[in-house]
Amino acid sequence: MAKESAPASRHKMASGNVKVKAGTRPPWVGLAAAVWVQMAAGNAYTFPLYSPALKSVLGYNQRQLAMLGVANDIGENFGVVAGVLCNSLAPWLVLLVGAAFCFLGFGALWLAVSGTVLGMPYWLLWIALAIGTNSNAWFVTAVLVTNMRNFPLRRGVVAGLLKGYVGLSAALFTQIFSGVLHRSPTSLLLLLAIGLPVICLSTMYYVRPCTPALGAGGDEEDAMQDGHFAFAQVASVVLGAYLVGTTVLGSVVKLSDATSYALFGVTALLLLAPLAIPVKMTLFRRAKPPRTDATASVETPSSTEEEPLLIPSDAAPADEDSDKVDVLLAEGEGAVVKRKRRPRRGEDFELAEALVKADFWLLWVGYFIGVGTGVTVLNNLAQIGAAAGIADTTILLSLFGLGNFLGRLGGGAISEKFVSMLLVPRPIWMALTQTILAVAYLCLAYALGPGIVYACATIIGICYGAQFAVMIPTTSELFGLKNFGLFYNLMSLANPLGALLFSEELAGRLYDEEAARQRRPGHAPHACLGPDCFKVAFVVLAGACALGTAVSLVLAARIRPVYRNLYSGGSFRLPNSSQQH
Repeated sequence: MAKESAPASRHKMASGNVKVKAGTRPPWVGLAAAVWVQMAAGNAYTFPLYSPALKSVLGYNQRQLAMLGVANDIGENFGVVAGVLCNSLAPWLVLLVGAAFCFLGFGALWLAVSGTVLGMPYWLLWIALAIGTNSNAWFVTAVLVTNMRNFPLRRGVVAGLLKGYVGLSAALFTQIFSGVLHRSPTSLLLLLAIGLPVICLSTMYYVRPCTPALGAGGDEEDAMQDGHFAFAQVASVVLGAYLVGTTVLGSVVKLSDATSYALFGVTALLLLAPLAIPVKMTLFRRAKPPRTDATASVETPSSTEEEPLLIPSDAAPADEDSDKVDVLLAEGEGAVVKRKRRPRRGEDFELAEALVKADFWLLWVGYFIGVGTGVTVLNNLAQIGAAAGIADTTILLSLFGLGNFLGRLGGGAISEKFVSMLLVPRPIWMALTQTILAVAYLCLAYALGPGIVYACATIIGICYGAQFAVMIPTTSELFGLKNFGLFYNLMSLANPLGALLFSEELAGRLYDEEAARQRRPGHAPHACLGPDCFKVAFVVLAGACALGTAVSLVLAARIRPVYRNLYSGGSFRLPNSSQQH
């Protein structure tokens, strides 16, 4: 059989057997639109902003509130259905389902908190919250799967950038809540119910498969892509610094309505910054390089530009015919025909094939510990701040959001650099950040105070965000892009399960027990103050992260050969079957 050309083989490995339609729109337009969708997909991070209203208006205790936090996390991360359907539904349909869930779920919460509907049962609110935040799974699946396939050779950077904007959304919603909405939980819930679906409906046309950006034009095109991603990353960092700065300013100085609206207007402009990339590419078009045999193998002829573009890996009939010829020759020679071999690391896996791999469960357990302990801090951030004597916890949420964003952005970019240059397995960064998490939890357990809480919230946010940025490309590198949407959402189930174990069963239960011991005249019925509120919980979280560090190191050692096959020579390539492990 003829040997594949290098670009074709890279394309085959990277694109995951997907069929995309060739068109004139570059994938950068979809990436710019995805930024807005990802900001909307951070609505689960608003829970600390309206959870005090749920507690006071509806009279819930901390365990009930923690259980609502579990609903918040289950809804956000239960994307198995979205992961299965993303291969058969167009991205705009996936976004449409998410917009409907957002409207229904947060609309029901608004009805309860605003008093429009009285006596709404707890179980119904739990379901409504899960439905509302489940919109995130549909939003993220649509844009992440589409853009990972549109930029198959920049997986870590794309994952870090897009998930970074989700993390940054916490700071965005805090700015809106503190300034534009005057700290009104009912107004915030109304924004989530109506405003976010409108944003997704406005952008869903632009989130669609495009001709993948393969960098087949050589070093010059690779450098141009790197420059574009660097611009998008710098723009996101500027946005993050601006959001935190305006939040701190709003807590120190009372801002007028006009000033709050002006500050939000600047935020909207910064969110539009990634759109400058396709605009620049349109205004300053580069001459296309002459076609070569290699590029011809991955480009459609100009006469058929409107026809579907079949990725070389989708050329199943040709492969099947070749296999049949080999089988017939083997039979003619009296050979024994063997079963088709199982996929190896880096190839496209089916669900049943992945679930029996130790790598899958090592990655899942390591991720479970990293995000499960981090989301426990996030869900209890307002109560942790109050226990440490912090009156205004919005700054705390903003700092956690900024750290979450930096961890996601930096985790994707740094792991990508070390993978391509030094072949360092990505799980190494999960191990490193979980070690830092263990130290931060011990600091909160034994030195709880306002300064420590501010610093640790930022550090925990960074380490929490890095888990996402590392898990996403690692999953695609081990199990392929064909069923990436499904595998990504199976990994994401670790988040709500971690919240159920660490937040509700551990932190929530211990908090209520300590609050009951402290209860005396003059105190709120379910308030807890002082370091003992979360001390034992933080010690347990630190021990869990020590275990997570060990698991991540074992996984990194096991899959190191995969990175030698995929990235040896400093660029992504398809390993020969004989090199697979």
